[in-house]
Amino acid sequence: MQTFAMTLAGAPALSGHWQAVINPATGQAFAQVALGSPAHVDQAVAAARAAFPGWSALPDGERQRLLHALADLLDTHADTLMHLLTLESGKPLAGLGQVGSGMEVGGAVAWTRYTASQEIAHERIQEDADARVEVRRKPLGVVGSITPWNWPLMIAIWHIMPALRAGNTVVIKPAPTTPVATLHFVALASQLLPAGVLNCVTGDGEVGAAMARHPDIDKLVFTGSTPTGRLIMRDAANRLKRLTLELGGNDAGIVLADADPRRHAPALFAAALHNNGQTCACLKRLLLPDTLYEAFCAEFVRLAEQVVVGDGLDPASELGPLQNPAQRALVATLVDDARQQGARVLTGGHALARDGYFYAPTVIADARPGMRVVDEEQFGPVLPLIRYHSLDEAIALANAGDFGLGGSVWSDHPEHAATVASQLACGTAWVNTHGAVQPDAPFGGVKQSGLGVAFGAQGLDAYSSLQTLKVMKR
Repeated sequence: MQTFAMTLAGAPALSGHWQAVINPATGQAFAQVALGSPAHVDQAVAAARAAFPGWSALPDGERQRLLHALADLLDTHADTLMHLLTLESGKPLAGLGQVGSGMEVGGAVAWTRYTASQEIAHERIQEDADARVEVRRKPLGVVGSITPWNWPLMIAIWHIMPALRAGNTVVIKPAPTTPVATLHFVALASQLLPAGVLNCVTGDGEVGAAMARHPDIDKLVFTGSTPTGRLIMRDAANRLKRLTLELGGNDAGIVLADADPRRHAPALFAAALHNNGQTCACLKRLLLPDTLYEAFCAEFVRLAEQVVVGDGLDPASELGPLQNPAQRALVATLVDDARQQGARVLTGGHALARDGYFYAPTVIADARPGMRVVDEEQFGPVLPLIRYHSLDEAIALANAGDFGLGGSVWSDHPEHAATVASQLACGTAWVNTHGAVQPDAPFGGVKQSGLGVAFGAQGLDAYSSLQTLKVMKR
């Protein structure tokens, strides 16, 4: 069995306590990790605080060079990282629509390279005989990162790289069920970075709460559930800690009456079920017009019954297991609730009789608001289909609820779809795609889906404070 240590001040750190890491395809442990505590948070933050003056004082080009070196390191160790990701998360190496461990590692490389290339801009507001006024961007200090189990390495990179690029040091806590790829990457990175610049502490909610309350963490970045985000915001309030929160989503898609079912169904299906639906910005409820409803139902059933479900290490697998038994139990509960309320389960709707945490790809017809599978974020391989009678009704249904992460509109006439998409109450609206994020475009939620944005110039700015400098000339 593989063992993994934490990284504190650039060195491996053990605790005397171990936590097993389970392969969700088998239900059996494949690794154990050193189990951290709030005391380890204190050590990690002290190391990051000590490293901050030197790291923030580095010439900007040197920090860029080191981030490019981290991208090379990710690329060099891609096969190992893919293998670890599949073992701990269950996602296939390739996956439905090529969304799997390979895409996660490749995305981590691409995001790191893009972030390394970003410029830290200082703006000149005034330059005349009287005065010079500039706006400068200064690093914050120590950034804390708490990551989820669905995209453990990719989201770690989303948190770490802009923090380092802006001149901050980092303490990261991976999700307890998927810590190994992150621990492995941080251990590798410590061979390149000065000691204390990047630290990794393991642990449960007690460790996360210690980070949120810690007086020497200047900013906290969290990706995960809305209830946990509220707790973090509460704990961070005493220090007025800066926050970026990317929280839950219940993204809706609207299919317009001119959309061809054969053309759009495969992309819609992949947008809903890639990574087994375990993505915040997956399509989680689909609104279909009366005239196309049964045609789309038939297409989705055909697609669901063709999907290959299996161990992610099998190259043929398109969908793997759910990541943990609690998530599979939640998905089953939501599907059963819909069935009891009169929805038609067209295919799937049951756990698979095999080792691990597998659940059959599921298509639900006659779904409606009031069913938990519609109102809540199911985070599983389930596609609820909702019938609408008018476009105004569809927009209202899409905008209903507390979440506002993403939304999409599907049509054979993209410009018309774009006018509909602009009416969606969400942080990102897509046309004829869903969940497609990129490093140069800001991404974040509204309502209960989060606070602040990641990516692009706006996301990088969130890791700096603005200082206005005014120099009088006479």
